[in-house]
Amino acid sequence: MEKSLSPSADSARGASGWGRFFLFLAITAAAVAADLGSKKYMFDRLGFPSGEVEWVLPDLFGFQTSLNQGALWGLGAGLTFLLAGISFAALAGIAFWFWAEGRKSLLAAVSLGLITGGILGNLWDRLALHGICWPDGLVGYEPGAPVYAVRDWILVMIGSYHWPNFNIADACLVCGVALMFIRVIFMPPARSGEDADARDTGTAG
Repeated sequence: MEKSLSPSADSARGASGWGRFFLFLAITAAAVAADLGSKKYMFDRLGFPSGEVEWVLPDLFGFQTSLNQGALWGLGAGLTFLLAGISFAALAGIAFWFWAEGRKSLLAAVSLGLITGGILGNLWDRLALHGICWPDGLVGYEPGAPVYAVRDWILVMIGSYHWPNFNIADACLVCGVALMFIRVIFMPPARSGEDADARDTGTAG
């Protein structure tokens, strides 16, 4: 018969759960702030997308503003509100996942914080809350209409291949998903009554 946890153990688990919740919020806020702040700075610096590149390492890494009206690699271009709806659904799923796993696991809290920050940063742009409007002279776009598109500014070249421009929100999403993949695939399930942190650090007995 499994032994019940003592009141002090229950209190410790509750405290660590709140700690992971605040860590999740802190990582989310930091990711959103870094993403939106860097986007504003680079678009103020380089202006509306024109093809101009500011190289840091010539023909390898630099800064170039662009607007992505789709999702990853431009998929779903023009389906702004569908993509926004998917983002809201993903946020709801993350809230459920955090309640189920994140409050019990440090690694899950970190990965979900990065993913949430990435979603929110790009969702802000997708809803045109950045305030950018289409300028005159672009065929197919009404001058002065809001730009429902994600701001990208990081340019990476892989040999002669121009990797699609991206931003800090995208990087957070990739890192968060990678951490979650590592946790789900390579770490065994925690036994009943075992703190998931022990599994995350490989110290489970």
